[in-house]
Amino acid sequence: MTAIEATRAPVRTQAGNPGLSNALHAEWIKLWSVRSSVWTMVALLGFGAGLTALICATTADGIASGEAGEPAGAFITWGMMIAQVTAVVLGVLAVSNEYGNGMIRTTLTATPRRKRVLLAKSAVLAAVLFVGGTVTAFAGYFAGNPFLDAEGVGLSLGDDGVIRAMFGSGLYLAALGLFSAALAFLVRHTAAAISIALALIFVVGNLVLLVPGQTGDWLMKLMPGNAGSNISTVVNFNPDLLAPWTGFGVFCLETAVLFAFAAMRFVRRDA
Repeated sequence: MTAIEATRAPVRTQAGNPGLSNALHAEWIKLWSVRSSVWTMVALLGFGAGLTALICATTADGIASGEAGEPAGAFITWGMMIAQVTAVVLGVLAVSNEYGNGMIRTTLTATPRRKRVLLAKSAVLAAVLFVGGTVTAFAGYFAGNPFLDAEGVGLSLGDDGVIRAMFGSGLYLAALGLFSAALAFLVRHTAAAISIALALIFVVGNLVLLVPGQTGDWLMKLMPGNAGSNISTVVNFNPDLLAPWTGFGVFCLETAVLFAFAAMRFVRRDA
């Protein structure tokens, strides 16, 4: 080959710099090759659908008589409140497992562009949790609603807020998984990331009520768990929360800000 022919030869993509589709495929394989991911999704279905069916079965008569103090819509996705824990765990493990076993170095060797790794991991995690959360919410509805129907307080999918709560459950779990993954990128430790995420979602949101006046009220509304979870319920137990889509928008903004910080650390920090 002459020098001129050599300059005209086609430029080949470097083997160590795969495209986004390859990165997505790699993240999909890594997520499901870990046994903990499979068991976490099993727990999501068990808690989300199973507890919804159980609570509907045990409170249906109380709802019908008014003793429960809440309408049926407050219970039809009840199990999804507990299933939030599984989204937190999966979001953290999707990141921290690689740091724990050193696989992150292999990942970055195969895909040197860190932003591509971040995008692929986030897309796979969000897609899995959205589908899993939505399927679980519908499973809980079809398992629990017959008990409510038997007492004359059942809900139709066409009733106000029911479909929104079904798909909202998937949206909320997807955003919650990304929120937790961002924390894992920042602290790089499984137990620490899970503890921080659970504290922010379940504990701090109630502690801010100790702040007096309207400041405490607004802090309560803006805390991640309080803001985001309302989209996954037909009727929330706390009527003072932000409207479902407004609250979810706030939670998405909080997640985006946290993920931006995590992305900067991930791109600049050694593996």
